[in-house]
Amino acid sequence: MVNHTPKTDMVDAAFWRGKRVLLTGHTGFKGAWLAHWLAGMGAVVHGLALAPTTQPNLFDLLKIKDKIHSHIGDIRDFHAVAAAMDACQPEFVFHLAAQALVRASYREPLTTFASNIMGTANVLEAIRGRSDVKLALIVTTDKVYRNLEQMTPYPETAELGGHDPYSASKAAAELVLASYRASFLAGQGTTVLAARAGNVIGGGDWSEDRLLPDAVRAWQNGQTLQIRRPDSVRPWQHVLEPLSAYLCLAQYAYVNPQTSHAWNIGPDDAASVRTVVELAQAAYGCGLTEFATDITGPHEAGLLALDASKLKQTLGIAPRWNLQQAVSRSMHWYRDFALGQQAEMLCDRDIVAFMTGNA
Repeated sequence: MVNHTPKTDMVDAAFWRGKRVLLTGHTGFKGAWLAHWLAGMGAVVHGLALAPTTQPNLFDLLKIKDKIHSHIGDIRDFHAVAAAMDACQPEFVFHLAAQALVRASYREPLTTFASNIMGTANVLEAIRGRSDVKLALIVTTDKVYRNLEQMTPYPETAELGGHDPYSASKAAAELVLASYRASFLAGQGTTVLAARAGNVIGGGDWSEDRLLPDAVRAWQNGQTLQIRRPDSVRPWQHVLEPLSAYLCLAQYAYVNPQTSHAWNIGPDDAASVRTVVELAQAAYGCGLTEFATDITGPHEAGLLALDASKLKQTLGIAPRWNLQQAVSRSMHWYRDFALGQQAEMLCDRDIVAFMTGNA
């Protein structure tokens, strides 16, 4: 069999054809996009996740259960994780399942800690003893860093921290990852990576307390979008940026097993919530917004930027779409979906445009 070595800065469909992949969180926004992409490239994908929590949702719209082996289960249940691992016998594990919302983590801290810490531990424990797993990519977040509320971008070597339960749980998950990597998985030949991606936008997200989904819901219903923290700064990026980076990192680590374990994935520049909303209004063509002047609600970081230079220098990966292009692509997805176009066609349209370098 010929050893196919893919380019490091491009998703290589030939590499993924026939590869066995276990994807946790396949019923969520990012997970459904990734499951669709992998299945389209011919990978043999098994998914493990809770049932979708929103209506509509991309998992159902893309008919993911017809394209992959879908297992509905809870990553907090080790036996469910082990059963999915046994069924798939994966070469690659992408761990995306999580309680991923900051404000929800204040309402349900124990659920957040259980899902994000013990859920990650269960995935890593199920990999332990399986030398056929070549790579496990654990998706954490840009919020794992101890936030000093400054615009200096955080490199991978910055101190971990976490004020809110979500951020703290993801930082703790990275400690669990480091322990399993050093104690068990490196010795069995499994490469373990942590991917710390910035704030993700894109069509097909209907989650609560996320900026563009909230905007679409308000504007489609003729309501005024209420913005709590208009001057908060985040590293915004289209969903295809981190997903392509996950795939490229996996391709790279497959032939470079000593790959560094932590990777930032983000844009060249961060931007304020106000800027993103203004771009979204322009792309959508309508919609009223009210920006709050007094900050209310639980603590959320005000300033956050990522230094993703390691990814660029090592793999040659740089953002393909700037902020305006990312927001425009996202809002056009929602607009065209509301006009009756099929989600699968809209996702494929974005993937082709992203891969061919079109804005």
